[in-house]
Amino acid sequence: MAESPAPKPISASRITISQLMHPEHANLLGNVHGGWIMKLVDEAGALTCMRHAQRKVVTVAMDSMTFRMPIKIGDLVILSAEVTYTGHTSMEVAVKVLAENPITGEQTHTNTAYLVYVALDDDGRPTAVPPLQAETEEDEQAMEQARERQKRRLKHK
Repeated sequence: MAESPAPKPISASRITISQLMHPEHANLLGNVHGGWIMKLVDEAGALTCMRHAQRKVVTVAMDSMTFRMPIKIGDLVILSAEVTYTGHTSMEVAVKVLAENPITGEQTHTNTAYLVYVALDDDGRPTAVPPLQAETEEDEQAMEQARERQKRRLKHK
């Protein structure tokens, strides 16, 4: 029987990705396509989970994603992600999306998304992931909220 991976702190999984939005990312109104933002969110989530599990991962679910504010051509999109829950083979990641005007520095929180990934072994089968370890009170709160989201997901499965 394989040994369980050692726990890892939330901070070990944190990543930030930034990308400038160009005309090819937007519609005729100059707003960035929601699908483009969803792609970036999925990439940030996957990288975060790979960093935590040190394995390849696949996307299993994305909770609803509400775009509170438009992202415009010329905005710098900043995605901040961290693992907030671990099961045996699955991980939830929270991805926060900010739009920043690179000239003024003004930032707008456009949305936060929660995604679930499963880690895969070298044969493409689900494999165990390290448990999550809280370092701060904020980490504890994030982990508790993630456990509640996971309970709701499983209830509606």
